[in-house]
Amino acid sequence: MFKMRIVHYIDDFLLELFPKYLNSNKNKDILKEELTSYYTFGPYLPSVTIDNEWAIIDLDVPKILELESDFNKVVSFCEKKKFVEAKKLLIPLIEKNPTISEYHRILGQILSDEGDQEEAINSLIDALKWNPKNGFALVMMGNIFAKHKNDIETALKYYNQALKIKPDDHIAVNNIGANLLQLGKIKEAIEYFKKAYTLNPNYPNTSFGLSIAYEKLGNKQIAFEYAIKSMKVTANTQDGMYHSAYASAIELANELSKSKKGTEIFNEFRTSLENKTGKQIKVEKDETIPTAAKMEFAENYNRDYHLIKYNPSYPAVEHLIMHELVHLELATEAREENCNMLYIAGKEKKVRFIKDHEKDLNKLNKEGYSDTVIANFITSLYEGINRQLYNAPIDLFIEDFLFEKYPELQPYQFISLNKLINEGKTAVTDKLAEKLTPKDVLFASKILNLVNTIQFKDLFGIDVVKQFNALPSEIKEANRMWGEFLEYRKDRKPGEEYEIVKHWGEDLKMDNYFELVDEEDYRNHPRTVEAVLQSIEDDPFGMEVDKNFKEKEMNKFLESQNTIGTNQAVIWFMVDALKYFENFSTDKIKKIAFEIAMIGTQGISPEPGKSYKVGSIPEKDFSGYHLLAYYYVSWKLAIPEMLEALKLPYEAEFNLAKQMFNSNI
Repeated sequence: MFKMRIVHYIDDFLLELFPKYLNSNKNKDILKEELTSYYTFGPYLPSVTIDNEWAIIDLDVPKILELESDFNKVVSFCEKKKFVEAKKLLIPLIEKNPTISEYHRILGQILSDEGDQEEAINSLIDALKWNPKNGFALVMMGNIFAKHKNDIETALKYYNQALKIKPDDHIAVNNIGANLLQLGKIKEAIEYFKKAYTLNPNYPNTSFGLSIAYEKLGNKQIAFEYAIKSMKVTANTQDGMYHSAYASAIELANELSKSKKGTEIFNEFRTSLENKTGKQIKVEKDETIPTAAKMEFAENYNRDYHLIKYNPSYPAVEHLIMHELVHLELATEAREENCNMLYIAGKEKKVRFIKDHEKDLNKLNKEGYSDTVIANFITSLYEGINRQLYNAPIDLFIEDFLFEKYPELQPYQFISLNKLINEGKTAVTDKLAEKLTPKDVLFASKILNLVNTIQFKDLFGIDVVKQFNALPSEIKEANRMWGEFLEYRKDRKPGEEYEIVKHWGEDLKMDNYFELVDEEDYRNHPRTVEAVLQSIEDDPFGMEVDKNFKEKEMNKFLESQNTIGTNQAVIWFMVDALKYFENFSTDKIKKIAFEIAMIGTQGISPEPGKSYKVGSIPEKDFSGYHLLAYYYVSWKLAIPEMLEALKLPYEAEFNLAKQMFNSNI
């Protein structure tokens, strides 16, 4: 006896509740179907009767409540593969209520899992007799005929019938594709996976299924792209699907990067840029450079060619050299619009950096680190943070450009960035680095690394942000900066990348350690002594210093003096010394002179890479020639009678330096 009856008058109000009936031109069969679907409770169907202007729905609520408990136990047993216990409950349920399609469907699944495919088919046929629209039963019938009968034609009939009933069920379509894939029916599987992908491109299983299918067909490039898509839409990085897609992407990328495609792409792009810039672009290996790769612009090195240097120990170097080519491309675009900028981070800025971090250096000194170690550390720190401040924002545009324009380069890019991101992570999470690095520098470096990591996730779906052990404030700032990049991303105009370099330097409170200057103004404006001295020093970036301009100006001056055989660097360093000592008393200069002489007893080498500190001049780091110039000038000014004993052959250089100093050059 039915315990609940619901009665609807078939009027305009009912049409509002059940719109399918309205859209069917008031087809009563459609109304009955819609009411049945709505009032179904799990596997329990209501009895629906259409009587003229009335719709009557009868539900046996007590029976439903009574059977639901046993049915839920059956499902639980099945999930635990306890099929014997499940059947003990399920078979009595079927005997009492043979009209419930889902009971037969679950029994069919149990029998199939136990290996009895014939009886499984019989149960599933019973399920379909009671409800021909039981999609799960239809898919399972297709699975049995595909897997166990190797009857693809019959399997497809059931699969397609399931899709007719619910054509927008992307999971059902995906599962059909997965079953066909397991059977080796690759092309058929791809068709279903594509349908599923069209229905829902954000279901990771479908993308990964397409990846596997295309790999089996031998199309590893498309397989790689779908593995990446699978990772990008997987919400949980701990999910097994994510790890499978990641492992597959790594393997595919390694295989693809062994081809010559990367070199072909580079050569084509290089030729294009050579025509555009009117200069040859050379490439050479260099294991000594402080980065994975670097671009040396022709204009900065007095050459008639651009030079890319790369470290061959890095994987997928084709990506590294392509990355450097895009640096040239961006600079060329900006030059064409007369808005290219040069990044200047010279000696004056370094002095400021050292002064600002004096407490940190004193701490290192107290912990027993030698002056040489501290000097090398602060230099490395200064050069490293400047490399990041300049490159990190621009690299975002470069990687975006490469990813979008060169899909076949993506496997190289994936491997290469994976390595670089992990290097950056190690640099800011290493315990010793965290201990020694000044907090403001570590903060800035971590933020810039995080922004690049966020882009890596955006491009390839790899999320390693948590591995940076970043504070919420650091992650918040990185996301804010990423948001700023996104504002430029779609419609970047030539030279706008320098705006982000400037903004982020200010945001990270690092803007005192570099400056951006207009390239055209910089190359044509008279140079100060400080600027020339900065340019003489070794330039860690290979892109900021206009060596060609410096040498031309120096040569002009020397030619005007009609002097031969002078050391250009010593002259400029002597001008610096004369300026430094200008307001010093003779006694103070003498004290410095003797201090330098003590250093001289250990030898002063003019070879590149040598560095010296003078206690009385803590704000300066001296190269060999720089210190020799101060040595000579200090004795010339304070102890001229003993100058000859030094045996420093710099009389001509001093005379020229004196003229330059007096002329305010």
